[in-house]
Amino acid sequence: MDRKQFLKTCGFGCLATIAGVTLLQSCASSQILSREIKDSDLLVPISDFIIQKGAKTEFKKYIIIQNEILKAPICVYRFDTNDYCAMFMLCTHQGAELQVFGDKLQCPAHGSEFSSRGILENGPANTDLRRFPVAIEHNILKISLK
Repeated sequence: MDRKQFLKTCGFGCLATIAGVTLLQSCASSQILSREIKDSDLLVPISDFIIQKGAKTEFKKYIIIQNEILKAPICVYRFDTNDYCAMFMLCTHQGAELQVFGDKLQCPAHGSEFSSRGILENGPANTDLRRFPVAIEHNILKISLK
């Protein structure tokens, strides 16, 4: 193997390693969960947001909830102890399932972007995401699907 081929091979190896580590880190912090629907409420324990690191307690920014009854997942963002926002992960442009990137939800089909509160930031979509009322009862988020 000549020097040029060696450097090229090493470069691709380094890129693959970096990409793999990044992918594993992102999977660890974002979790897709399956939760129960009772009557017309999706029930999500607040403990689903907790990340325990030794004696230190941290919280996930968001979780994604699936249920076989729903036609798409619901993303729930946590802003503080009593402030949560739940929204349907369907783009209001043509109904593609959205992807979460930190504080944004993005449509992989045409690039529409929504804030962590479901507010449209970039089109071609022209309306905000469908949001669901969230109530907290006994450390359970009750997301009304009505």
